[in-house]
This record gives sequence, structure tokens and C-alpha cells, in this order.
Amino acid sequence: MTKNKILKILRKFHKWPGIVITLFVILFSISGIFMNHRGPISAIDINRSLLPDDYSYQNWNKGAVKSVFQWSPDSALVYGNIGVWLSTDQFKTFQDWNAGFPKGIDNRKISKILKTPDGQLFAGTLFGLYRYSAQEVKWLKIPLPIEEERITDVILKGNELLVQTRSFLLKSDDGTTFYPVVLPAPEDYDRKASLFKTLWLLHSGEIWGSAGKLVVDLFGIVILIISFTGLMHFIFPAWLKRRKAKQKDNAAHVAARNFNLKWHNRLGWIFIPFLIFVTITGMFLRPPLLIAIADSVVSPVPGTVLSSPNPWYDKLRRVLYDEQQHIFLFSTSEGIYFIDENFQEPMRRLANQPPVSVMGCNVLEKKGENIYLVGSFNGLFLWNPLSGQVFDYLSGSLYQAPQVAGPPVSKDMIDGWFADSSGNEFYFDYNQGVLPIRNAVLFGEMSAEITDKSPISLWNLSLEVHTGRIFEPLLGMFYILYVPLAGICILIVLISGFFIWWIGYRKKKSLQK
Repeated sequence: MTKNKILKILRKFHKWPGIVITLFVILFSISGIFMNHRGPISAIDINRSLLPDDYSYQNWNKGAVKSVFQWSPDSALVYGNIGVWLSTDQFKTFQDWNAGFPKGIDNRKISKILKTPDGQLFAGTLFGLYRYSAQEVKWLKIPLPIEEERITDVILKGNELLVQTRSFLLKSDDGTTFYPVVLPAPEDYDRKASLFKTLWLLHSGEIWGSAGKLVVDLFGIVILIISFTGLMHFIFPAWLKRRKAKQKDNAAHVAARNFNLKWHNRLGWIFIPFLIFVTITGMFLRPPLLIAIADSVVSPVPGTVLSSPNPWYDKLRRVLYDEQQHIFLFSTSEGIYFIDENFQEPMRRLANQPPVSVMGCNVLEKKGENIYLVGSFNGLFLWNPLSGQVFDYLSGSLYQAPQVAGPPVSKDMIDGWFADSSGNEFYFDYNQGVLPIRNAVLFGEMSAEITDKSPISLWNLSLEVHTGRIFEPLLGMFYILYVPLAGICILIVLISGFFIWWIGYRKKKSLQK
């Protein structure tokens, strides 16, 4: 096959897939840059009415509520991704209790609300720990001795307040001064890191901290420029033909076309290794390729955040103190572990665990002696670690692990749970919203004020765009193939474009000689 025929084929593979994928590449790049800077953009929200109907709250779904803090028999604080709302009439009406939180729905995403024995009310949020001031009638932020502020749980052990982030456990006797608790490594600790987590951090650049994220942002900007210059190169020939037909001087337009093509090629061949790397790592973060690496572990990349001396870096999700057993239970990204109350022994992984989604544990509560309630996007289960029995709490049947691994979520996507002052239990399903458990009591409806004051954050919208979930109303379940198919298309465009430049460059050099 001649060089000209090869170039002709490559140009077809570069041109038409490139035109089709350009819009999606632009969406990938812009949303990825936003996702790398959640804090700085946390004040920016988008009204849910501007999005497909699937993004509107219905019956407290979509993570609107994580749980309810029963303050008194007739007063309760409903909290979650909508912030904090007070009800004093059995959930018929609600009052806004978000004064003090910074602007932006991301800044009032609550993971846990708890009251200490001395009457202090605390809220763990996505961006820090807050205490409610009755005098100032608002939430006040409490400084913590660590940089990480993402609170995953808040619990009590006697009069001690314990606050957990994704990497640390903090303790306080007065609710004002906190100090870190050294959590021992698990007895099976091999310093390995999840391959999924490794690829996630490599894809975002976070594996090298803030500097790494800025480098990946640069790649995003570069691919935006390549996309726009590629579109312009597609438009220029037709434009030049029209100019020539009118017999006007088109030298300036030819120069602009050449300048455009020069930078399209130059940025392409300089950055192609990095762009291919970012594309491939992104493809493995979504099904079906995710399934292939879900259980794989690798040695941490030296000099990165994954090689942290903290064995629990970014692994902690929920924590529970069992007063009868005098132990702590930690739900982590690697399973449920227990340790003595003084943290003297290594963490030990409990056997015969209930299934927990890769998205993490959302419910960890004690239901009786040696019996715990565990909930995630894989369902809600009653678990006895001593007997090893696991029951589906919603159906009451004994849980049987499937012979073949199924989808990463079940039909019951548990986002939260609570029991009211009368013992009536409810669970919050991500899709269906609040539902009763073995009782006929109904939960109150979301008011118009709550939905109006609960937009979607720019970061969450960027996540929906970046993962392709924004297209689910159009594509149905096929949206799950959006990322891998788009990734394949991008790789075809990048690789064909490189060889077009390489062959053309070599040909040009030989002619010059």
C-alpha cells in the first residue's frame, strides 16, 4: 500500500470520528477541570429546573436526606444533601436551618448530626465540622488540626466526641479542641493500593497533590485547543473555496489556516502520550472496564499520596462504638474492621461481611447484641459477625451471595436510614426516596421551599456530564457505555492524527533534502 493511500485512510479515521466526538471531548475537558477544584467552585449552583426531569427531587430521593436526628418526641432535624431542615409537627412542615453555612449547596451537604451530653449540637459536612450556636442562631465552623475537612461520621463514646474524616479520626473532650487518634494498621496490611483508586488519582492528577491536578488541568486546556483548531481546520477548506470563487484575496485566510494547522499539529504530537494516558485511565473508571480491575491491588506509586504513611488514607467511611463489646467498628473502602476501645491492637477484618457497594457504606447502626445494620447501594442488611449470618433487612430473608458477580449496585440503593421516636423505621433509597420498613406510617412530603433551595452544585453537574449520566434520559441504560465508547473514539482520533503528522512530516523532510 502506498504512502498516499495510507494517509487517505488515516485522514478518514481522524476526520469523521473527530468531528463526531469533538463536542463530547469539550464536555469531558471542561467538566474535568471543574471537578478538580471542588472547593473553589463550591459556591456555584445550577437550578435543577434547567436539567432533565430525572434531576428533580421526588420524595426525598437523589441523596436529599441521609438521616433524621430526633431532637425530641416532636422535633427533628432532617439532613443530607439538602442541608438541615427542622420539623416540629411530625414532618408536615419544615424550617430552614442552614444559617451559617457558606453559600452553595455543596457547603451544606451533611453526613451526620449529633448532640453531646452537655447539649452541644454538631454537624459533619463535606467541608468541615460545625457547631450550632443558639445565641447567634446559626452554625459556626470549628477549626480542626488537619487539612482534610471532609467529615464522614460523628459519634460519641461516653462524653468524648469523635469526628471521622476519610483519612483520620479526631477526638475531643469539650467539642472545641480536637486531636488526632493514631489508628493502627490492619493485621493484614501489605501497603497495597486499590488499582481503581490508583487510576482515579492518576486520571485527575490528585496522586501528586495540587500540582498534579494543575498539570492535568493543562492537559484539559490543551485538548480544548486541539478540538477547536481541529474544527477550524475542517471549516477552513470550504471557506477558502467560497473566497476563491468570489475572486478576492484570500492570502490572509490561507495564512490563518496554516497557523491554525501548525498549532493543531504541534500541540497534538507534544501532548499525545499524556492525552492517551488520561483517556485510558478514564475508560477504566466506568463499567464495563471497571469490572475488570475492581478487585485488583497494586503497589503504591512512590512519592505520591498513595504512599502515605497513614494506612487509612482516604479509606474511612463510617464508624460505630459498641458499648457492650467495648470495640469500634470501622467501615472502610476495604471492608469492615474492628479494634479495641483503646486502639492498642491491630485492626482486624471481620469475616462473613454483608455486601457493601464500592460507593461506600451509608448506614452502620447497632440493632442488638452483636447485631448491626449495614446499608449501601448494595442493599440493607442485618448482620451478626459472630454467627456469620446476614439477612436482607427489607425482605427478612437470609442473604445468599451470588455465584457470579453482578452489577455494582442493587435494586435497593440505600442512602440512609432512621427510626422515629415511636420506633417506626424508614430508609432512603437513592431512586425511590423515603420508604417505610414494616409500618404504614408515611413520611412528610418535600416542600416547595426545600426544592427551590436545593439546586445542584456545579461540581455535581460536572460529575454527571463527565461520567455520561447526564445522557441517561436519552440513552437509557446504554449510557453506561458512553465513557468506554467515547474513549475508544478519542484514541482512534489521537493515534490516527499522530501518524498523519508523522508520515507527512517525514515526507516533507525528505522532499526538503
